[in-house]
Amino acid sequence: MQTLPLESYVWLIWSSALLMPWLIAYIGFPKYRKTMLWASLFTAPLGLTEPLFVPEYWSPPSLFDLALTTGFDIESLIFCFGIGGVSSVLYNLLTGYVPTRMGKDEKNCPLHRHHYKALAAPFVTFPVLYFFPWNPIYPGIIAMAVGAIANVLCRPDLKKKTWIGGVLFLLYYAVFLAGLEWTAPGYIDRVWNLEALSGFGIFFMPIEELAFAVAFGMYWSGVYEHFTWRR
Repeated sequence: MQTLPLESYVWLIWSSALLMPWLIAYIGFPKYRKTMLWASLFTAPLGLTEPLFVPEYWSPPSLFDLALTTGFDIESLIFCFGIGGVSSVLYNLLTGYVPTRMGKDEKNCPLHRHHYKALAAPFVTFPVLYFFPWNPIYPGIIAMAVGAIANVLCRPDLKKKTWIGGVLFLLYYAVFLAGLEWTAPGYIDRVWNLEALSGFGIFFMPIEELAFAVAFGMYWSGVYEHFTWRR
């Protein structure tokens, strides 16, 4: 892989840029702070899964060349922290919705017997699918989509927030992909392992990245309410 001057900083700059809207939302909307911080603290450790995707899915030059030498990198933790908090409140920011506690009668709804199964669905699905002979991004996408569907089946009141949350995060994420390509032309072609993917995309954006954004936004937009018994 050809590394251009300063290219080792692109992943750091791009992931750190995701913290800017996070901070704006956190400072500007105090009523969503708990939701954002809770979600980000849960999603940040997902950055430790990076060795599963390097180099099969992509090979980003990183600080101290960590991604290519160890599979782990600092940027992935920043990235996962930033997208987790924002994805959890995009719907809230658009509608002004504020989660409220569920009543005891609602908690006793028969569907809620599957509460923790629904939340755990993506974490059970991913390792099962990972060992199939395909790129690891696909079990990641499917696992989050399964989790989103399971959450909706268990909590039908979250259906609207789940689907709209997925679309909103897709748009949000596409803006950042566009910024990445604009500031570092050709970076996606150089860093993503496009030969191992489907070959489909929209403009310069691989369809896998967009599918990831939709699935991630769908699952995490409703996890806080599901996990904390809010509606």
